[in-house]
Amino acid sequence: MGKKVAILQSNYIPWKGYFDIINQVDLFIFHDDLQYTKLDWRNRNRIKTPQGLKWLSIPCGTDEHRLINEVELRDSSWQRKHWNIIEANYSKAPFFKQYAPVIKDFYWGQTWRRLSELNQTFIKFISHHILGITTEFDNSENYALTHKKAERVIELLKKVNATSYLSGPAAKAYLSEEVFRSENIQLEWMDYSGYPEYPQLYPPFAHEVSIIDLIFNTGPDATKYMKSFSHS
Repeated sequence: MGKKVAILQSNYIPWKGYFDIINQVDLFIFHDDLQYTKLDWRNRNRIKTPQGLKWLSIPCGTDEHRLINEVELRDSSWQRKHWNIIEANYSKAPFFKQYAPVIKDFYWGQTWRRLSELNQTFIKFISHHILGITTEFDNSENYALTHKKAERVIELLKKVNATSYLSGPAAKAYLSEEVFRSENIQLEWMDYSGYPEYPQLYPPFAHEVSIIDLIFNTGPDATKYMKSFSHS
């Protein structure tokens, strides 16, 4: 049996495409012992509002000399603020009442001290308990990696005995298909095109929003609007 693996940094309340990658692999590895980058998806994402797309950003300070898993959240006031904005904009969504209690608990039920822990906990919860994804999760921190960039990806894949690797399209800039062939690991690319639209509040329609938009608007039908689930 082959083992298909994906490796990605954790993002804050990611969009549906992130979960489609998770659902297509046997093992999903969070890669958070990497450089933290500002103005990225690690600490922010977008939702729909009557005024258009709105960023929800977690304050993380400006220090760029740290890894993602070293980013501390020193001021928790953003938690209630973010939930209040989510509630204000989605309370009229058809499935808000059904899913609000579990998602609200992420904001009101505990105080998050580290960005990595918040992101990973949210992603695993949405995957397993809302979308019904059965993929296993792991963490690159567990493997004492020594290489950088593309070599690091290969190093990690070999340590988990991967036979194929599903990558986001942005990595085409630095991953070599030849190197993967020489290591007997099949390299596959995620295709984010051709997503169907779903009933969404506040037109015009936008795909590039947090998964919570899809969940609050379509509820148990969320996976019908994703690419990796069979719709028979």
